[in-house]
Amino acid sequence: MTAPAPSRTPVLGPAWRADPYAQALHAGRGPLFLRRTDGWLLPLDVERWCAGTDAADESVLARCRGAVLDIGCGPGRLVAALAERGHRALGIDVTPAAVARTARRGGTALCRSVFDPLPGERRWNTALLIDGNIGIGGDPAALLKRTADLLAPGGRLIAEAAPVEVDERCEVRLDDGRGALGTPFPWARAGRRALLRHAEASGWRTVRNWTLAGRNFAELVPGPPRGAAAAGTPTRPGAAP
Repeated sequence: MTAPAPSRTPVLGPAWRADPYAQALHAGRGPLFLRRTDGWLLPLDVERWCAGTDAADESVLARCRGAVLDIGCGPGRLVAALAERGHRALGIDVTPAAVARTARRGGTALCRSVFDPLPGERRWNTALLIDGNIGIGGDPAALLKRTADLLAPGGRLIAEAAPVEVDERCEVRLDDGRGALGTPFPWARAGRRALLRHAEASGWRTVRNWTLAGRNFAELVPGPPRGAAAAGTPTRPGAAP
């Protein structure tokens, strides 16, 4: 049975369908930035997203089990790699250009928001929030709650934190560095400590966290909040799996 979307649904809007992102995906390269209202720019690593998997990606793929849902799959490098490994894998992304590029790589993807009804709700064994996608919707708590509703019993989430210690919600626009701007939309950034704090407050338990090639990851399972007895593999800060 398909689970209902959470009552508190962040408004994602059409921003990621805008030309700066679509054009960058078509070209396979940037420049592309998230621009805050104060003018601060966050570079987006389009070239890495459009390339093959690297060592950090492989550490994520090694932790995937069963059917995998890649939330905000972008151009689909992880979905394609999972399919090659025999996983049932589905990417979702709100940008048609991302979905099309995923399909060209041999992956399966839908043009859908994570807050929309999705196939296989409560039957996914692994969910992914990689490449900063903990920021989707600008509300990590709402996103983590929604993700928990998508997982099968015993399922897990692998999430990537920002490379710096930050915990912010802001309004941003896509910026191609040449004057083209997308429409404003809410976004969030969470460093490793902030990600684990949001997860714990949302009822997730940290199984493992690790850093590889300057990227920070956490493997999480739905479970009791702080103070409950730990189970399974202990958290190992800074260790690669």
